[in-house]
Amino acid sequence: MKKLKSLGLVSAALLSVSIALTGCGTGSKTESSPAASAAANGSTPAASTAASTTPKADGGKVTITIGAYSILKESFDVILPKFKEAYKKKTGVTVEFNESYVASGSQATAIIQGFEADIAPLSLEGDIQKIVEKGLITNDWKKNQFKGFVTGSITAIGVREGNPKGIKDWVDLTKPGVEVLIPNPSTSGGAKWDINGLYGAGLKASEAATGKQDPAAAKDLLAKVYKNIKVLDKSGADSLATFDKGVGDAIITYENELISRIQSGKKYVEVIPNYTTSIENPVAIVDKYVDKHGNREAVQAFYDYLFSVDAQTVFAEKGFRSVLPEVAKKYEKNYTTPAGLFNIDYLGGWDKVNKELYGKGAIWETVLAEGGAK
Repeated sequence: MKKLKSLGLVSAALLSVSIALTGCGTGSKTESSPAASAAANGSTPAASTAASTTPKADGGKVTITIGAYSILKESFDVILPKFKEAYKKKTGVTVEFNESYVASGSQATAIIQGFEADIAPLSLEGDIQKIVEKGLITNDWKKNQFKGFVTGSITAIGVREGNPKGIKDWVDLTKPGVEVLIPNPSTSGGAKWDINGLYGAGLKASEAATGKQDPAAAKDLLAKVYKNIKVLDKSGADSLATFDKGVGDAIITYENELISRIQSGKKYVEVIPNYTTSIENPVAIVDKYVDKHGNREAVQAFYDYLFSVDAQTVFAEKGFRSVLPEVAKKYEKNYTTPAGLFNIDYLGGWDKVNKELYGKGAIWETVLAEGGAK
């Protein structure tokens, strides 16, 4: 059965949708992002960012540069001060953070091109793997008990107060007059999760009806929803900001983003389709830059802290599904797990998905070509 869930109570700050690189801590400052710096200086993102944000351990202070995907900013606004306090108490060292929050694919590209992030919490395993393939991450980033995944969620649909369009499942997004928002999978890791959920639902529905997966039926569902897409924003945060402005009847996004906005007072309703995908978000230390900066002890401590009860509780408060069983158990009442939930393995794994769904001339490109620009 389809589930509609309206959540509320605790207030939470709205995500910043500007693409900013922010220094947090003693002597905090705001600097432009890799893209913004390049635009201002007429240089490449790599050159401008590497020159302005090369952190060094310096006596009683150490700087950690974070290259994260956009949705994490709200959680990190709470987590970073907590870590700074804990690390100062334990070691006597003051930690300062430089932070960049952009679409996951764009962040991975910036890191590869020279943005010297010490740690990369991104949306997709594939974005981490791109950095690995360039030799910047040399550690086995999947070696911990959580296989390198720091948060979880599911793909869901957000609608306006009262659900005026009567949206209960993916197929309702194909109805005439329904305007849909989704970020662009060319730049946004979150968008790939969103489209995985939609395409996989088509496979699941065809399997339930005929006993086997029908890729043509799944593509047809995706194409019909695409025809109703109003805006393809660059990132999940940008897509949510557009929805906040009153554009669109429905948004395909992470469940945690809907929970967070409803908690902050937005009059949205979360619709959980019967068939949808679970989401796993990775984090990795970027060894080449950490070794250059000489701040491994602090970066490793921060990495470990992200898996602590304190940090995982913050993630859960912001709507993520915790990877820690004890935290997940505490917050399980906040979530609905649909009977038809599937994971990336159901779609054949990321290598297959990136080739057959998002590759050159693959399903998504075909849908774009047939459906026209947005």
